This record gives sequence, C-alpha cells and structure tokens, in this order.
Amino acid sequence: MKQELKPELLSLLNDNILSYWSNTIDHKNGGFLGRITGNEEVITGADKGAILNARILWTFSSAYRLIGNKKYLDLATRAKDYLLKYFYDNKYGGIYWSVSSLGEPVDTKKQIYALGFAIYGLSEYYRCCEDEDALRYACEIYSVIEQYSFDRVKNGYFEAFTRDWQPIGDMRLSEKDANESKTMNTHLHILEAYTNLYRVWKDVNLKGQLKNLIEIFLDKIINKDTYHLDLFFDDDWNTNYSICSYGHDIEASWLIEEAAVVLADSNLLKRVRAVVPLIVKASEEGYSAESGVIYEKDNKTGHTDGDRHWWVQAEAMVGFYNLYETDKKIDTLQKSISVYDFIKGNMIDSVNGEWFWSIKADNTINRVDDKAGFWKCPYHNGRMCMEIIKRLEKDELKTI
Repeated sequence: MKQELKPELLSLLNDNILSYWSNTIDHKNGGFLGRITGNEEVITGADKGAILNARILWTFSSAYRLIGNKKYLDLATRAKDYLLKYFYDNKYGGIYWSVSSLGEPVDTKKQIYALGFAIYGLSEYYRCCEDEDALRYACEIYSVIEQYSFDRVKNGYFEAFTRDWQPIGDMRLSEKDANESKTMNTHLHILEAYTNLYRVWKDVNLKGQLKNLIEIFLDKIINKDTYHLDLFFDDDWNTNYSICSYGHDIEASWLIEEAAVVLADSNLLKRVRAVVPLIVKASEEGYSAESGVIYEKDNKTGHTDGDRHWWVQAEAMVGFYNLYETDKKIDTLQKSISVYDFIKGNMIDSVNGEWFWSIKADNTINRVDDKAGFWKCPYHNGRMCMEIIKRLEKDELKTI
C-alpha cells in the first residue's frame, strides 16, 4: 500500500501541481498572476495577495530542496524578489496585504497571518539556497511581529493593524471570520512560520516565543472538553464560538508536533504527543472513508458545511499519516490512504492541472471558487506531497 505512494505523489507534485503553477507567471507585470477562476479564466488586472505570493515562494523553495530541479529555484527566486520589491513596507516594516497588478500598494494593513507566511516563505528560501537577504528580511518581519503584535500582558498575538501599526477596526482575516482580536488561525501560522525560522536561526528569543506558542495551543486554544480547536478569542482569551473546523484541527495536530520536534524540548514534546491523538480523534467527526473530510460544523445550531475543500483533504492526509508514525496502527494509515483515494478520484483536475477548490456536499465540482487567487495557492497540496514523500523516504532509510 505504502510502496505505491512515493512515485504517485512525485508525479502528482511535478506533473499536476507545480506544472500548473509554473505557468502562472505574470510575464507582463512581474511576479505571478493574481487570479485565475475555477473555469481557467485569467483575470487581467487582478490585485495580487501577499499570501498567494508567499505561499508560491515557500512551495517552490521546498520543492527545490526536495527535488533539485533548477526551474523550481528560479520560480522561488522570482517570488522572493517580487515579495521584497512590492509587498515589503520599507517605511514601517512588515508586508502589505495586497498590491495591484502593477505592484502598487492597494491594501496596506498589516495582517499578522500574512506576515507569518512571509517568514515561512523567506526562511524556506534560505533553507534551499542560503540567501542571506531572505533570512535578514525574515528576521526583520519576526521583529516587527514581536514589537507590535505580541501581547506582553495577556499573551498571544493580536490579529491586525494599520500600515503604521495603529489599532484597526476590522481585524478579520476574511469575511467569514469573527472580528476578534486573537484567532486560532493566525496563531497556527505564526507557529508554523516561527518553526521554520528557528530551523535556520537559533535565536534565544525566537526559541522562547516558539515554546510559548506551543503552550498557547496546549493551554488556551485546544478545547479541553472536545479537543477541537477554539477559533476566535477576545483580548482575555474568552471565546463563545461553537464552530468546529475539521481541517484546522487535523492540520494543527501535526504542525504543533513538528514545532515541538524542531524546538527539541523533550518534556514539551511529551505533552504534545499526549494530546495529538485526541485532536485527530476530534477531527474524525468530519471524516468518512469514502468521502474525505467535510469543512465544518456549528455545534450550537447543528448546521454542517459538507463541502470537501482541497486544503482540508491535503492536511488530513498528512495529519493521519503523522499520527500513524507514532501509533503504528494500520487503521490510522488506512485513513490517510482513504483521503488520498478521495483526492485522486475527485479533487484533481486531470485536464487543466491543479485541484478544484472543493467538491460540494452534493458531490458536484465547485467551479465558482478560484483555481488561483488570494487563498487558492500551491502550498497545502504541494506540502502534502512533499511531507508524505519525505516521511516515506525516512521509512526507507530505517529498513536499510
């Protein structure tokens, strides 16, 4: 069962995902195209989002480290150069939320989630080619997050600011989010970014903040009654929201463990590994062997969003496989494989490349949402392929 995975995932990564994104270069204005619809229509003049650019940077940097294809390094360099030239705020620090197709600042707010992805992409670029500029900018972005966003009184990170780091009325990451000052999602992706930065920059303060982030998840974000992640919080870490986001649950299960492994704190890793199976078990409320993992459920109203989003399936495959490496249960491995089977049979666009945004609850393909855009990027599905490939290679080494 596992033997077939590595060549399949390499082909999926190279021939379906990276090949698609290799063709999203904006030859006219630089960087990459801002938007391609679910019907493959390029939206000329679309604004470009920081998250899209930073995730392209991370994906091609990571792919170059794994595969060594010079084309991937060139694309990563293109993304890095564009990010630093057009998104980086040389006056106030940090990253703009969006720029126009011509590279002019459009939305200059400092959304900490986006700054986290800039660190994630730049630190990965440093990992693949030891570019000192990339590391320097990653460290500078880390510094402004710590200076302006970190709550030294009540802990955690505030969600968003104006360009010059003043309070902002609408802190939401997207229209579907609650307008609260602290969120699970931003903390998860700062955790992810700080983990990657710590791999290449063993700064003592970064080490302390990475440890603190792990403890925030263990003590504040993971619900002790349900082991789902609570999503939105006020300044004092109070929450009254009841939505379970199954994809974030299982994504967090392996990212928290990865952070603890990189931190190399044995006591903290024990705490994390005790809770990981419980988070995965909670996420299984949205899982079925035939249909992948649904999006979310509101436990107060009972309303369920049964759509199967591309990123949720990608994170579920990694999350189940990550748990399998610890519990060694065939049932856990089978869950990972069943999600992959659902991806192969439903999510992949074998005609145009890449994956569809989602399969709707009625099992039809969602072509309304983008193929490429502010949120539709190569990071979740590309990372899924690379994570499983690396883990399979480790298993191969153990058997030699």
